[in-house]
Amino acid sequence: MKLKKMFLGALVALSVVTLAACSSSSSSKNELDSIKKSGKLVVAVSPDYAPFEFKALVDGKDKVVGADIQLAQAIADKIGVKLEVSTMSFDNVLSSLKSGKADMAISGLSVTAERKKAFTFSDSYYETENAILVRADQAATYKSLDALNGKKVAVQKGTIEEGLAKAQLTKSNIVSLTAMGEAINELKSGVVDAVDLEKPVAEGYLSQNSDLALASVALKVSEGDAKAVAMPKEGSDELAKVANQVIKELKEKGTYKQYITDAAAQTGSQVSE
Repeated sequence: MKLKKMFLGALVALSVVTLAACSSSSSSKNELDSIKKSGKLVVAVSPDYAPFEFKALVDGKDKVVGADIQLAQAIADKIGVKLEVSTMSFDNVLSSLKSGKADMAISGLSVTAERKKAFTFSDSYYETENAILVRADQAATYKSLDALNGKKVAVQKGTIEEGLAKAQLTKSNIVSLTAMGEAINELKSGVVDAVDLEKPVAEGYLSQNSDLALASVALKVSEGDAKAVAMPKEGSDELAKVANQVIKELKEKGTYKQYITDAAAQTGSQVSE
């Protein structure tokens, strides 16, 4: 009987040690190690946001290019793995991190307090600039934000611009659409009166559409609001260090600004400094 009790006690002790080991293992997940083992960095993007990420014909092949793609490649190179770009709609970019379908999201993402609760973010790599696109023949009409009262203003669903528009254009009808290309088409066809978006993105569309123009006003952007790389909330500390190191190098050398200029030229636009 005594031996039986001792045996049972030993089993309980072993179970406790095993559970503790499993718990420690699950809580110490390291995204960087997982990426190195797989040999690839999977980055989620929504390729309809030139010059950050967009589709273009390269050597006769349809490829995703842009400033954010070059940033992703620089991070993959630093880790020493292959870059795999995973394309999807913008409203699925962040959720792909939670589902484990991507290691990073680099898609013109702005950092918000709400997003920081659910994801790990890198240091910023680009400061946000806002712009409002209107039809060229009506550009003179929009000299103040009040001119947008009662008007339909399109934004891309899930973007920081959607939040800015809803907060600052309270007397406008905000139309949230899945893709930026859809918003531009609805502006050109007269379904909406304006589109609120990122300035470099607006300039890219302007280079391709002579019937559009920049309004002389824009929405206010919070100081410090900027683009950053998003990663899973748990286990991304080491991965974030690598991303931050790359971002620091690119910003110090002015390389990311050059990425923007190169991508803008690829879409036929000239992005101002």
